[in-house]
Amino acid sequence: MVTDTPQKNLSGLARCLIQDGLVDEDQAASAFGESIKKKTPFVTYLVQNKILNSIDIALSASRGFGVPIFDLDVIDTTVIPVDVVAEKLVRTHHALPIFKRGNRLFLAVSDPTNHQGLDEIRFNTGLASEAILVEEDKLNRAIEKVLEAQETGMDELLDADLDNLDISAGDDEGSSDENNLDVDEAPVVRYINKILLDAINQGVSDIHFEPYEYTYRIRYRQDGMLHEVANPPSNLASRLSSRIKVMSRMNIAEKRIPQDGRIKMKLSKSRAIDFRVNTCPTLYGEKIVLRILDPTSAQLGIEALGFEEDQNKAFLEAINKPYGMVLVTGPTGSGKTVSLYTALNLLNKPEVNISTAEDPVEIQVAGINQVNTNVKTGLTFAEALRAFLRQDPDIVMVGEIRDLETAEIAVKAAQTGHLVLSTLHTNDAPQTLTRLANMGIPPFNIASSVLLIMAQRLARRLCENCKTPDDLPREALLEEGFTDEDIDSGFTTYKPVGCDLCTNGYKGRVGIFQVMPVSEEMGKIIMEGGTSLQLEKQAETEGVYNLRRSGLRKVKQGITSLQELNRVTKD
Repeated sequence: MVTDTPQKNLSGLARCLIQDGLVDEDQAASAFGESIKKKTPFVTYLVQNKILNSIDIALSASRGFGVPIFDLDVIDTTVIPVDVVAEKLVRTHHALPIFKRGNRLFLAVSDPTNHQGLDEIRFNTGLASEAILVEEDKLNRAIEKVLEAQETGMDELLDADLDNLDISAGDDEGSSDENNLDVDEAPVVRYINKILLDAINQGVSDIHFEPYEYTYRIRYRQDGMLHEVANPPSNLASRLSSRIKVMSRMNIAEKRIPQDGRIKMKLSKSRAIDFRVNTCPTLYGEKIVLRILDPTSAQLGIEALGFEEDQNKAFLEAINKPYGMVLVTGPTGSGKTVSLYTALNLLNKPEVNISTAEDPVEIQVAGINQVNTNVKTGLTFAEALRAFLRQDPDIVMVGEIRDLETAEIAVKAAQTGHLVLSTLHTNDAPQTLTRLANMGIPPFNIASSVLLIMAQRLARRLCENCKTPDDLPREALLEEGFTDEDIDSGFTTYKPVGCDLCTNGYKGRVGIFQVMPVSEEMGKIIMEGGTSLQLEKQAETEGVYNLRRSGLRKVKQGITSLQELNRVTKD
């Protein structure tokens, strides 16, 4: 006979089983104590150790507590709202959500007296939880089936030590939340790591995680084009976004507003990849985009950018002048940052003081003083520029000229003995000069400070392994912009095919540039209030190729195709 003390500690279900004569008091007390030691639900312990079978326990609970038994076999497990409750809670409390109506959640349980579990689920979900009695063996099968379905597509991710990657949040030494995910979340951790590693290995620039009502997709932007790479189950959406937010030290609980973060993945002692992370709330969850920031992309050398010989010479002459302004223009994703950092790497010497202000810093370079702007704290581009000018700079790089204040300070810096590098969002080089005038910069200051403007685009390179000649008639070539002299000189245009070594016939990208030094004649046009059309005509007279003509040179050289050129440039 057991003492009164353990009897008082027995659960209501254990007493019910004793009253029905299914177990004696000693068996019940022993089983109950062992289940607590092993952190196993009482009913699960009884069934696993063959002390009782599932149906006997369910019938006893039904009689003792006046609740009907529900047959789990009639439920379609594919429609179970399991994503409402965290996997850890489902396993710990052996409670499977089977239906949700309004703010009421119905949970299948084999022990209806597990009030602690129901309370914890109620607290974590914010939903009123109601227990539905089911048989233990059927509940166990249903839980495994549902959770296994969640992990579809994750089983084969064990290669490359995916669990042990050195990942931290940006510049921090580590996140206190980094290891808080339960061991049951390991498949999600491996899955995200696999997606990131594959993206790096394939030369991807952006990763898009996109939730929809019934589907979820992951897309890579490779060579400027998006393509779908995975479709995990839609009920994984919240777990995937939570994992990424933990990695980038965002607020996991905040899902109503966009957030920004950063992840650092250490691949080896000498190579680390940064990811710039941004979340945006959508109708069916948070869309997350990761921009891959590979420092090695800015260390390829100026010859890798794709300059023609005359363009290369003009660019090098401009950046090696002691003062003045060099502007790079183009849409987002056109490679402006890489071009600027290629220049900074050439200029980065011990005797030179270089400072940059960016939003955010994308490529970290030793020997350059880099500042992340922060509008919330008042650290704008203009404020950073003012601070730089008080610190004896030689070269200043401003991430983007967005307003008159920044433009004025940058122009003054260029006029007072500093080399200033920056970007603007305009379509071509001549428009950049008129844009500065429209912002309110006096024409004389523009003419006296701007050394060179470079517009650029990125076009996909044809795969050398599979490209094939594209036999186009003379009329078609003339219509595309080639001259009679070009055609008479003889060249071959190529088109993409596609093979195992490339993506749809393309591999890598090449820059298409309009490199326009600002001449005295252009300065006169600016000071006389001339238009961008006048500037463009003058640039053409001086032998400056516009983006379209520069692209046609790449087509003549067999580097890219006419189809790709038409995608990235408009005549």
